[in-house]
Amino acid sequence: MNSANLCSAWHLETIDSPLGPVSLLLSLEEAGGLTALHFGDGESLRQRHTLRHPTGTILEVSGHRITAQLREYFAGSVRAIDALATEAPGTPFQQMVWRELRRIPVGEVISYGELARRIGQPTAVRAVALANARNPIAIVVPCHRVIAADGSLHGYAGGIERKQWLLEHEARSTGRGAPAVRGLGSPRLFGLD
Repeated sequence: MNSANLCSAWHLETIDSPLGPVSLLLSLEEAGGLTALHFGDGESLRQRHTLRHPTGTILEVSGHRITAQLREYFAGSVRAIDALATEAPGTPFQQMVWRELRRIPVGEVISYGELARRIGQPTAVRAVALANARNPIAIVVPCHRVIAADGSLHGYAGGIERKQWLLEHEARSTGRGAPAVRGLGSPRLFGLD
């Protein structure tokens, strides 16, 4: 069983980012990790989490080390989050997909079909896409690096505009240039160059 299911207390922190507010839920367990990352203020994340864990405690904090690493990511050190500990509860299949997502190098993209092949289940493209959509730790578990087979941006719980910004940010920060994605390179979103 995943330790996130056993945790009874969490830190909640919301930071400002180029994409708007980002809220993080962090386990208070000794080896605690990030259990959720949500675009938006912490209240909706708190409400969702409280429904799943009605007896748990959520403490609002600021300055957690994981939050500092996410700030570094937004400042251009995109590899600052590569080794962050995560504790997202999920099925064994979801966990397998999420582990593989973390292996996609910064600045690169793959298709849902390629992700299915990488986990050894080439016919499970729809199941892989669903696991990708249920990823509770956006950015750190980089589901934004998965695109449609035709090379277009497709499906992102945080919105296609955020997915586009994340891909462009990572490309700029690594100096690789934008990945080959249809539609990438259109006018910048969120007022950033």
